[in-house]
Amino acid sequence: MLKVTNISKNYSGVEVLKNISFDLQVNKTLSILGKSGGGKTTLLKIIAGLLRQDSGEILFDNINISEKAPELRKVVYLYQEPLLFPHLTVRGNLEFPLKLNKTLSKDMIKRKAEEMAEELSIADQLDKHPGQLSGGQSQRVNFGRALLASPRLLLLDEPFGNLDAQTRASMQTFYKKVEEEHQITSIFVTHDLKEALIMGDRYGFLENGKIREYSSLAEMQKDSITGLQNEINFWKELEG
Repeated sequence: MLKVTNISKNYSGVEVLKNISFDLQVNKTLSILGKSGGGKTTLLKIIAGLLRQDSGEILFDNINISEKAPELRKVVYLYQEPLLFPHLTVRGNLEFPLKLNKTLSKDMIKRKAEEMAEELSIADQLDKHPGQLSGGQSQRVNFGRALLASPRLLLLDEPFGNLDAQTRASMQTFYKKVEEEHQITSIFVTHDLKEALIMGDRYGFLENGKIREYSSLAEMQKDSITGLQNEINFWKELEG
């Protein structure tokens, strides 16, 4: 569905991305692991249309979207901050993308928002404002709003990075459930190895502006740069 070819980006003489190429099949999640400052966010913003690449192209269903405005790409970019509208309730935030669809009636908008809230287990929070929600609840609203926009592709930029460990684990499980039910295609970037393994169907490692892709966990384990084998050794030693 998505084909990224030779994407490069330069900031003040520093080449942040160097001829990045990969493709992504429908209903799959590509986990991209990498250290902070390694270009992960830049890559996602280029795919979303929020930044312009210096060279390369992005094909979506074999159509070049490299020059298209963000709102025409059917791509939703989610950051670790939920960025909900503070003046709107949970209901208002969920209804917002639906109201952009002029073919939906008020009753249909209300019903769809309430159905999504039920699915996200936040139906009892509909009348609250974002400031009254926990971090996990805010991210559930964030995901719900994104799904109601009917994107073809979700770009997830360390969305659980600001959550405590327990809530983070809960959100990982929750997202995998939603991903399967809604047949989501996504790119999930993180600096956390365990999270990358949990969230992905496919895996990549981004460092020094270049991406390495792995066809399996075994292949990823063999590459010392990923740290996977060191992680396995640590737990084996601890168990011993």
